[in-house]
Amino acid sequence: MRMRTIIAVGALVAGIHALIWVSAQREVSAPDFTGQLPSVSYTPFDGSAHPDSSSPTTTEQIRADLAALAPFTRTVRTYSSTSGSELIPSIASEFGLRTSVGAWLDRNQDRNERELEAVVDLARTERGISSIVVGNETIYRADLEVPDLIEKIRRVKRETGLPVTTGEIWHAWLDHPELVSEVDYIAAHILPYWEGISAQGAVDQAIHIYNRLREAYPGKRIVIAEFGWPSGGHNRQAAYPGRIEQAQVLREFVARAEALGIDYNIIEGYDQPWKVFEGGVGPYWGFINASRELKFPWTGPITDPYYTKVAGVAVLLGILFSLLLAISSVSIPQALMLTTAAHMVGAWFAYIFGFWTSHYFVTGAAIAFGFAMLLLIPLVLIALARIDEIAGIAFGRKPRRLINGLALTEAPSIVPSADDSHAPKVSLHIPAYNEPPEMLKQTLDSVARLEYPNLECLVIINNTPDPALWQPIEEHCRALGKRFKFLREDKIEGFKAGALRLALEHTAPDAEVIGVLDADYVVQPDWLKDLAPLFADPKVGLVQAPQDHRDGRRTLMHTAMNGEYAGFFDIGMVQRNEVNAIIVHGTMCLIRREALEAAGGWSSDTICEDTDLGLAILERGYIAHYTTKRYGHGLLPDTYLAYKRQRHRWAYGGFQIMRKHGHRLLPGQSNLRREQKREFALGWLNWLGAETLGVMVAIMNLIWVPVVGILGIAVPDRILTIPIMAAFVVSILHFAALYRLRVNIPAGQMIGSALAAMSVQWTVARAVALGLIKDRLPFVVTAKGGAAKRGEDFPAFWELVIGTLLIGSAGALYWTNFERVQEINLFALVLVIQSLPFMAAALLATLEMSRFNEYATWQRLDARLAALRPRRPVPRAEPVPVPVTVSNRQPIEHNPNGTP
Repeated sequence: MRMRTIIAVGALVAGIHALIWVSAQREVSAPDFTGQLPSVSYTPFDGSAHPDSSSPTTTEQIRADLAALAPFTRTVRTYSSTSGSELIPSIASEFGLRTSVGAWLDRNQDRNERELEAVVDLARTERGISSIVVGNETIYRADLEVPDLIEKIRRVKRETGLPVTTGEIWHAWLDHPELVSEVDYIAAHILPYWEGISAQGAVDQAIHIYNRLREAYPGKRIVIAEFGWPSGGHNRQAAYPGRIEQAQVLREFVARAEALGIDYNIIEGYDQPWKVFEGGVGPYWGFINASRELKFPWTGPITDPYYTKVAGVAVLLGILFSLLLAISSVSIPQALMLTTAAHMVGAWFAYIFGFWTSHYFVTGAAIAFGFAMLLLIPLVLIALARIDEIAGIAFGRKPRRLINGLALTEAPSIVPSADDSHAPKVSLHIPAYNEPPEMLKQTLDSVARLEYPNLECLVIINNTPDPALWQPIEEHCRALGKRFKFLREDKIEGFKAGALRLALEHTAPDAEVIGVLDADYVVQPDWLKDLAPLFADPKVGLVQAPQDHRDGRRTLMHTAMNGEYAGFFDIGMVQRNEVNAIIVHGTMCLIRREALEAAGGWSSDTICEDTDLGLAILERGYIAHYTTKRYGHGLLPDTYLAYKRQRHRWAYGGFQIMRKHGHRLLPGQSNLRREQKREFALGWLNWLGAETLGVMVAIMNLIWVPVVGILGIAVPDRILTIPIMAAFVVSILHFAALYRLRVNIPAGQMIGSALAAMSVQWTVARAVALGLIKDRLPFVVTAKGGAAKRGEDFPAFWELVIGTLLIGSAGALYWTNFERVQEINLFALVLVIQSLPFMAAALLATLEMSRFNEYATWQRLDARLAALRPRRPVPRAEPVPVPVTVSNRQPIEHNPNGTP
């Protein structure tokens, strides 16, 4: 019954998704056109070939093009008479087409001469030429001065005797009446898109400009030598390209022009993918695409011919992703949330499919697009995994494997409960390297207070030659009794793992469980009493308690850091524990000695020996237990720099572990179950991958800013920018929702925790990058307990530089986006979003240097504000009942009537 309900939810979401596509499909009407256009621009260059390339087009290609174009037009306009274009007039005559021949002019005088000689030769030899257009927008581009252009027009008129003109933007004709007097007719380019006119106003604008030219030059023949609308690319102010918009504008213009007797030329017959110099719209002005397919019908309703395909792909991918999420084992709200997210991702992939199949990519653009996909697809998958976690925590079943005292919170049949009669001998190992003696004494005193008699404690002082640091500890161990053993070795290799290996050599033979504590942790008396009995089950290899800290109120920055740590232990670890896939931390950890030895002991292959060992134990089929109860409290990193260094060590070590154990996730390589493998794979992707991808995309976008802002080409499409914004929104929702549900901290601390979490993005990404090029890094101990002071250098220098560049680039793009291109504004917004982690690091580093980091500052400020508040008059007090204390009982309150 439940499975049927889940299937029904999936079908409902898929149906709604399909209905949205159906309802969003556009269908517009425009005047039908069944005749032939008077003229169409034609450039004989196929695919990405450039007209200046050394490989001119072939007669076969021109013949095929003109054969397909002939039913739609009576004349073709060309723009050059060299590089293969000189073949057009002769072939056009075969199909009964006239040719308006062009001579391309620019600042290259030698080429100009070749063009003029070629156009004159064509005029003398070809009968199908109706007119000659000398130059195309040469005045607008400032390639020639007006007198120079007039001289060339006169020369062609003199040598050919045919009607001669030049093609220019319409306002050039109004600005240069001397040019009008030299041409046989005005060839005005009226392209409302470039003026930012909307598709709805494009035809009215063209007719208005035509009438202005008629009024300025009455009696002069006027031809709208270029009119068109692009089917792709980005907007320009109110002008939005599109297949439907192109069809509507062209059909309406043709109908109006025919009715008014206006002579015109449509630009253009075929798309020209090589026109990347005109920005995103350059390749899309043809009404026939580069595959020689008509983009729209000239009669009947107008719809997007690709829409149905994209919609079908979106719905099918949504269903597929829903199945991949394995929604059969979830609750109804979970299924609804997950299938909705799956269909949203499916829609995005469908848009990618539609974009790829309907856009032209030169080699550079294709490489850039492919690289962007390599970065964005993992980013989208990470966002999907986070939505999965939100759904699981908000609407899924409650945790069933959490240890609460001696028993599981729910469903004890899943994992055996602890046997409180079982009290295995525990050997606690406390490695210490240059630690403050007073801090370590507190840890040892707390161990001495443990309500668990069957234990020993080994303190391992490694590589600490200063007697002032180790002699007090040796004396303190002697004072605490024979259960406390003091070990010191100054030439231990292998970092913390080396010290722990030394401790194992001196561990009591009858010790069954090894406990690990950091030197700064003060443990609660019931820690071992509650958790050690869990080892009665021989399958249990690990028992982990969360880390917590006793100096969280030291400063605002420390409060934020403590909240950020709490999120990992109350959210991520709880979820991973449900499938026996926790990440082992080298403190507050109990390990079965037999499991430790089976896994090969403490390894120095990585600088995160604890997580490395924990994964190795799980790979051998052992069970791990986890509790959210705080049995111990340590110290936070002293400074923000220490916090970053600790995270760098964890991230670098995590990358080492991923490289070492990654193959164990393959089938048959370990005893890990499918769910465990999924958690570890997603964990690495979510933590290391998300931060690294975030930095990579930010750096790539920063590099791309000059291409957009200076060159004005290759503006990122919204299908590349919206996923970045969506992933950011999902990350914020993920953090806020899960903290609200699982982490018991105030809202202000939660905001600080979010800043702390974001601030280490650059740190984690650097660690991953170093992991790719370096096998080993030195182990850096996190300074705690006042061992480190804030240095003079700004600890977030590079984050500040990159964040400032991102924000500055975003501002520059926005304020110089005079054409209000939406894609540029979206790109600028993405840059701002990507700057937030970098600026969060700069903010925390600045806060640390400020007196506002101290709680005393806020207390003094609050006191001053309280003193400035106006005092309200105190009302006259009523009689207050007087409590009378009787013996040791609670006070008995007498009222005025004397009745108790």
